[in-house]
Amino acid sequence: MADAAIVLVSGGMDSCVTAAVAREECGEIAFLHISYGQLTEARERRAYNDIADFYSVEKRLDVSIEYLAKIGGSSLTDRAMTVGEADLTCSEIPNTYVPFRNGNMLSIAASWAEVLGVSAIYIGAVAEDSSGYPDCRPEFYTAFQAAIDAGTKPATRIEIRTPIIRLSKAEIVKKGFELGAPLELSWSCYRENDLACGTCDSCALRLRGFDAAGITDPIPYK
Repeated sequence: MADAAIVLVSGGMDSCVTAAVAREECGEIAFLHISYGQLTEARERRAYNDIADFYSVEKRLDVSIEYLAKIGGSSLTDRAMTVGEADLTCSEIPNTYVPFRNGNMLSIAASWAEVLGVSAIYIGAVAEDSSGYPDCRPEFYTAFQAAIDAGTKPATRIEIRTPIIRLSKAEIVKKGFELGAPLELSWSCYRENDLACGTCDSCALRLRGFDAAGITDPIPYK
């Protein structure tokens, strides 16, 4: 499976577009979805499966790391905290940050990649996110690549690929449409499972991206 890759697919817009890129670049793709006790867990899983069906992905792994909810520290998992209204001008890390979530997810992806023998892991990290999550920065993936290289079998070669990490949200929307990504199947809202709230960080970033791209967002909002 040298021409194959694992794609981390949350069900959101960024992972949907990343899946479209992986589909273009690889002969075979496997989808990995990881739940962690987030508020919209069921809706994100539905989006993940819808996107996987769209691309006719046969190899799928859906796992839970709900221990992140037990650890807490994020309004996405801790019911004592509240997902606040978006402030895209704020440079502080918001309370929606789940401590070291992407590190946990990449560890699982690396384990599965070594078992499958695939050559790459795709993840839809975006450095521009106003949230400024530390585990979305390019230097984090450089460091994690070194960890994978050091911590796997000598013959193993797994490359972390972050194809949209330096794109703006508008550029991500445009790339999604260019590649025919099923953005209408994706789900980005941090709060709601039926109609997107439109005011959380994730919704606000998504809507701003569509607006800047001059394209109408196909998902329903309150």
